[in-house]
Amino acid sequence: MIEAMINVLIGYGVAVTSQIIVFPLLDMEVALSKNLLIGVIFTVISLVRSYVLRRIFTRFRFFRTKDIQPILRREHESIRHRE
Repeated sequence: MIEAMINVLIGYGVAVTSQIIVFPLLDMEVALSKNLLIGVIFTVISLVRSYVLRRIFTRFRFFRTKDIQPILRREHESIRHRE
């Protein structure tokens, strides 16, 4: 949990710093308060994306594990019978 929180804070800092550097290069003048708000918006989007992807991969992992369980059980029993 601490790792995730630190990751989010560092990501937010990197995003805002990047905006402060890149926006002027593109002739975009944005106030610091708006840069901070943009950083919050993108951080929320990133958190939602991470959550959705984690749920998707967890679901696929569950199905993959569930499908392979009978195969592993048969293999295990086959090895026990040989001994």
